[in-house]
Amino acid sequence: MAMRGDEVLLRQLPKVDLHVHLDGSVRPQTIADLAKDQGVELPISEGEDLLPYIQVSEECGSLTDYLSKFDFVVPFLQTEVALERVAYEIVQNSAEHNCRYVEVRFAPQLHRRKGLSVEEAIRSVVEGLRRGEEDYGVKAKVIAICMRNHSCEENLEVVEAAGKFIGRGIAAIDLAGDEAAYPPQLFREVFAASRAKGIPVTIHAGEAGGADNVYEAVTHLGAVRIGHGVRLKENPAILDMIRKRQVPLEMCPVSNIQTKAVSGWDAYPIREYFDSGVMVTINTDNPSVSGTNITKEYEIVADKFGFSLEEIAVLIMNGVEASFLEGEEKVALKREFRRQLKELGVDLVDEMI
Repeated sequence: MAMRGDEVLLRQLPKVDLHVHLDGSVRPQTIADLAKDQGVELPISEGEDLLPYIQVSEECGSLTDYLSKFDFVVPFLQTEVALERVAYEIVQNSAEHNCRYVEVRFAPQLHRRKGLSVEEAIRSVVEGLRRGEEDYGVKAKVIAICMRNHSCEENLEVVEAAGKFIGRGIAAIDLAGDEAAYPPQLFREVFAASRAKGIPVTIHAGEAGGADNVYEAVTHLGAVRIGHGVRLKENPAILDMIRKRQVPLEMCPVSNIQTKAVSGWDAYPIREYFDSGVMVTINTDNPSVSGTNITKEYEIVADKFGFSLEEIAVLIMNGVEASFLEGEEKVALKREFRRQLKELGVDLVDEMI
């Protein structure tokens, strides 16, 4: 039987968030505080709400419309203090929804306007997450993003810096940005360097571009996870490859609708993918920009696609399985999730996970 709208229970379920952007997770009050500290005048009067500058409205018309919110936020995130604070607050927000593990991604090259090095930017985010872990008991790691519109040299610099933090806070390397204009085959050299350093790879693909980009990301860039993958169904053979290889999809329902990755909820393929055996995970993408949280994302899939409590538990365990945790850390997280799910009345059988 489908579970609908039980937000209290959904909030209590243990969760992970594998696809959440740092600059898409900034609180309005944090922007106000950073603006004051940095001597920046905000485009609002005293007492007015900053939210419209940070969050898209229900009338979000396109990916361009969506991305414009980052143009407002990113200039405030150019110092170690700002990056560390926002990273810390992501862990705090995650704890409120019993999200026990989070992988926070950001593009270090976008945070250097005031002189930070790539390493300093990464270290600041790692430190903020570490403090959050200590205070809230939520595991947190960083995914460093290479940008599609950046030069090979800039992206190799990110890979080089990230390699110094493997085992010390970095979980993986990602590729993000304008997928339609910069297809993944342009970045083979960059991701060969990542693989040479033993850094796992996840790639934004099949969002603003077609299924061929997913194929390229997996077969030539070494992606072991795919960010979004909404348009995979456009090529049944590639969809079948992803299913057979059990390459996890980091689906982000609310933002996928807002950015027009699909035309609307009727066209959103999450139920189709799940039922066919694709390894689907649920994530937030940009909580502040999208006006979402991890509980809301699960509410929506329960409400709009009839996912039962047991199916939601499978989605949750898919996220644990797909995480970039290794060895005993992953085993321990699985054990903890099974225990919490059982306490909440969800007794998973092994073949469901």
